[in-house]
Amino acid sequence: MRKGLAMFVAVVVSVMFLVSSVSSFAADEIKVGIIDTYSGPPSSYALDVLDGFKLALNKINADGGVVGKKIVFVTRDDKFKVDLGLTAAKELIMRENVTILMGTINSAVSLAVSDLAKKEKIPFLVTYGKSSNITGAKGHKYVFSMNENTEMIGKAAAIGLAKRPFVNYWIAGDDYEYGHAIADAVWNHLKKIKPDVQLMGQSWWKVGEPDFTPYITSILSSKPDAVIVATGGAGCIPFLKAAKNTGFTSKVPIYMHTGTELSTLRPLGLDAPEGVIGTSNYYFYYPETPENKIFVEEFKKAYGRYPSFGSLIGLYTANFIAKAFEKAGKVDSEKFAEALSGLTIDSPVGKLTVREFDNQVMLPMFMGVTKKAPGFDFLIATDIVTIPADELMPSIENIKTIREK
Repeated sequence: MRKGLAMFVAVVVSVMFLVSSVSSFAADEIKVGIIDTYSGPPSSYALDVLDGFKLALNKINADGGVVGKKIVFVTRDDKFKVDLGLTAAKELIMRENVTILMGTINSAVSLAVSDLAKKEKIPFLVTYGKSSNITGAKGHKYVFSMNENTEMIGKAAAIGLAKRPFVNYWIAGDDYEYGHAIADAVWNHLKKIKPDVQLMGQSWWKVGEPDFTPYITSILSSKPDAVIVATGGAGCIPFLKAAKNTGFTSKVPIYMHTGTELSTLRPLGLDAPEGVIGTSNYYFYYPETPENKIFVEEFKKAYGRYPSFGSLIGLYTANFIAKAFEKAGKVDSEKFAEALSGLTIDSPVGKLTVREFDNQVMLPMFMGVTKKAPGFDFLIATDIVTIPADELMPSIENIKTIREK
């Protein structure tokens, strides 16, 4: 009897010690839950974000972390599906007890998780979903866009395309929220800047379309001056591969956001098509600032490859998180959200600010044209022009209007 009681007491004490240890360990951490697409074509972008994030965290934690705590993270693969992304977000909040959510390359997943974040009052930092609705019509206190949105892309594309001799356009893209949003943004802004442009027609394919040849053949038969290709993370690489194989880009100029981005071009190697007009917020070889050169060196040393825009997003998102907690002074979701809104940090592309009104990060945009270059086993962007961040941001008045509808 006494022996059994002693064993019972020992077990209880052990359990209490374990719980105490776990609680103590957890108390020394700030846990970030990351939901993204880590399988299939979009994974090229998501993994770059993750590696940039880890690079920054290693520095932050080596310097003692933030408010006396280290930042840790757990990941979940949404497989580019809304239901899986939403399930992952709930699990991270309810079971993993994360303080912050981040990630999502699929805009539909971004918007679904954003709704959950609003209900649960947990900050959600969108790292690659680009729908303008994220911080626009569906924006709220707890959601932050850490990359460019479709309105910003549309303005940048329009500014660049308006300077070219194209008049008759065709629009083609992925038949989902992002595809239509980016196509509308580019076209609406282009019409404002250059009213004489004409839309000859449109082609839309399902996400994950395996064969672009029928669409390309149809577009070429219409003989447009240029094509606006509105593809998302799942479609960029496959479409450019088809464009090269069919000789599409040698017959008609195409514009595609991220068409000059490293995460798109690197997997294609020298088989990517030359002459693609594209926009991006970052090239590892541009801008040629000391800060960017240091970032490139550190990233390449850590991972054996050049950083992409996704890598940059991961880096400055981690730094925004650290600075916001530092400003908040403690681990508190409400205080963090208040601190991040309006915050400014340094980055390899200059100072970046999360605009206070809509929680949209202000980023410059670069437009270039794909070309083979000596010393690289993938294509790079040439003839780069810069469009400053303040020329790209959606107006606050417009956001107020769409939020009131």
